[in-house]
Amino acid sequence: MKSGLNFLLAAKRCEIAALQQLALTSALVNVTGRLVHGLQRERGLSNLFLGSQGQQFGEMRASQIGECRQIETELRACFDELDTESALVGNGARLFSRIAYVLHGLDALDGLRSRVQALQWTPRQATEAYVRLIAGLLAVVFEAADSASDPEISRLLVALFNFMQGKEFAGQERAAGAALFVSGRAEAGEQQRLLHLIESQERCLEVFAEFSTAQVVELWSATQASATLAELERMRRVLCTAAHGSPLNAQVSQAWFDCCSRRIDRMKAVEDRLALDLLQVCEQKIAAARAELSRFHALDAGSPSEADTLSFFQSPDARATAGFGTAPQSYGLHLERSILELVQEQARRLQTMSEELDTVRASLNERKLIERAKGLLMAHRHLSEEEAHKTMRQMAMNQNRRLIEVAEAVLAMADVLPERTR
Repeated sequence: MKSGLNFLLAAKRCEIAALQQLALTSALVNVTGRLVHGLQRERGLSNLFLGSQGQQFGEMRASQIGECRQIETELRACFDELDTESALVGNGARLFSRIAYVLHGLDALDGLRSRVQALQWTPRQATEAYVRLIAGLLAVVFEAADSASDPEISRLLVALFNFMQGKEFAGQERAAGAALFVSGRAEAGEQQRLLHLIESQERCLEVFAEFSTAQVVELWSATQASATLAELERMRRVLCTAAHGSPLNAQVSQAWFDCCSRRIDRMKAVEDRLALDLLQVCEQKIAAARAELSRFHALDAGSPSEADTLSFFQSPDARATAGFGTAPQSYGLHLERSILELVQEQARRLQTMSEELDTVRASLNERKLIERAKGLLMAHRHLSEEEAHKTMRQMAMNQNRRLIEVAEAVLAMADVLPERTR
């Protein structure tokens, strides 16, 4: 018959297996971040290439495509390492669905590149195509964060996801601004899009700062005090305040792209630090769990006596004053007390982890609700994503409510809204 210690050992082995799965997922997130960074740069160069009618940036774009292909090969190898046979993978259904979607996009990527090369798409069409693929990759990171069973790892994944999302908005800003400059003329719709992207960056970076470690937040803050940021703000003002239809200096497009790239490269350094911290925490927790498993094995010294097992029903104070450890059967009793203490310690630790995970996942759940509410507004009011988000923000300010509260109110109206008309 299996004892309590048998199940305690099984629980610890399950914990180690979950941590090992998280370590694989963290490595996947790391490579995903590198590919996202590469595709962001490829997107910007593609916009400049299209904006110049294929006369400039061709070699830089080709070189970037080669780099992205190498990282894509690494990412596909990471996908191959995931356990797709076991039904025990946390959040497996959603995570694997996201990966399937991403693989479909990666398979179609060369087709996108061919159309850009042939000048068959506008910069806006190319940007939207890259945005869709990158959004799919970031969704993989989101599901990884949502599946984490360890609160410390979950916090780091939430921080990393939001930082990556903020960097993606910065990349979209780079691409949109480059296309606007190279077009030589201000356009009100694109200016509003830039303002939305700037606001979205700030929102993501606020969540990152909330969940990240103090050291990484300090590293991020240090990168902000630079001439690059001042130059970026100056060019942002030029782009966003110019009257609709007024001329823009197309020659500034390269300066804009380079300035945005310097900022994004600094963001990548912070992202790399976050990813490294994540992998190190996984390794440390696996090592600690294995050491604890070895300690549990050391307790396996046969069955305790009937008198020993009764220690379960005694209060901690009674056990401390009843002369435990001095009787002839003290080893068996010590074993039972050790197991009981380990079980109680494990129960307390799991309860604490559960409470901490609830706090961390509240942020992820808020994001899900906000995205669903935006989708509802987009469908029923025929709004763009930027317009839907702006509408919800305005509602929140007018009603002096949090954005999540507005999102919940919008979703509560879902059943009474009319069906979408075609």
